[in-house]
Amino acid sequence: MLRSFLFVGVAAALLAGCDMLGIESSTAVAAQREAEGKAIGGACRHAGRAIEDCYALNRKADKAAVFAGWREMNDYMRENKIEAVSPQLTAPTEVARSAPAEAPVEDPAPKKPAKGEKADAKKHDS
Repeated sequence: MLRSFLFVGVAAALLAGCDMLGIESSTAVAAQREAEGKAIGGACRHAGRAIEDCYALNRKADKAAVFAGWREMNDYMRENKIEAVSPQLTAPTEVARSAPAEAPVEDPAPKKPAKGEKADAKKHDS
């Protein structure tokens, strides 16, 4: 009987120390994902982004948490009459689309004609 109590006590102490080893529980991971989603949603609303744009820019974030953060920030901004701050940076996909295509770099040295081809060099008659 004493051994079973001792065993249960040791097992409980070891399991309580899992957080100290860096092993995260599923509830801690879920709470962190929700907090990150709310932060993303709030930041999107503060930047004046539509909720659909926020979803597109943050595909891995939990949509329900993003919407909750967006809605909370929307209510807060309305109550305190805060205007949206326009984003200074564009999304990476927008940057890639708007960047001009680089001109192909030409080799400055002329290429030798292949066997059987004529050279384009002008011949001078003297």
